[in-house]
Amino acid sequence: MAFKKLNEPLLEALERLGYEEPLPFQKKILSRIKSGMNLFGIGPAGCGKTTTLIISTIQKLNCEAFEDAPRALIFVKDKEAALELEEKFKIFTRYMDLRIYAAYDQPDIDVQKGDIYEGVDIVIATPAKLNKLFKLSGINVSQLKLFIVDDAELLTGNRDYTNLIQIPEHITKCQYLVFANDFNGKIERLQDSFMAYSEKVEVK
Repeated sequence: MAFKKLNEPLLEALERLGYEEPLPFQKKILSRIKSGMNLFGIGPAGCGKTTTLIISTIQKLNCEAFEDAPRALIFVKDKEAALELEEKFKIFTRYMDLRIYAAYDQPDIDVQKGDIYEGVDIVIATPAKLNKLFKLSGINVSQLKLFIVDDAELLTGNRDYTNLIQIPEHITKCQYLVFANDFNGKIERLQDSFMAYSEKVEVK
C-alpha cells in the first residue's frame, strides 16, 4: 500500500516528517492492517515496525478524536517505552486532535483513571498497568478498534502474559496486532488466546 492511499491529514504528517516511500515491511503489511486482519508483524529492529504501528493507528482512527472511550490500547514493556511511543505519536499528530495518553507506575492510578475518563483516543501502557486500570473500570473497551502489542518480547514472564490476555476476554470486536523482532515460542503462544485467527507478516 502506497502512502498516497492514506487519509489526507496523515499524508500531510508523513510529508512534513520526510517520509516519501514505505519501507519493505510497510509495503507488505500496511494494506493487510487496513483490511482489518489480525496480524503478527515480525521483523528486525529498524525495519519500520514502530512507524507502521503509528501510521496504522492514526489511519484506523481517521486522524481525529471521537467521544471519550479509548479506541486503541497499545501494550509496551515499561514506562520509558510508553513515554517514548507517546512522544513519537505526538510528532505525527501535531496538527490533529487525537488524544494520546501514556499510563505508567506514576502518577497515582486514580489520577490516571480520571485522566482517561475525561476522554482519550489512544492509551499506551504496560500489560500490568492496563489490566489494573481495566479492573478498576478505568478502561472502557466498548469503542475499541485496535489492541496492539509493541515489541512483544516484553512477554518474558507468565505474569505479563496473563495480564495481557485477560482484557480481550471482555472485548466483543477488535483488530489485534502484535509486533516483534522474532516469532519465538512466547509470542507464538498468543495464538492460544486472542491471536487464534491471525496471519504472520515477516521480513528478514
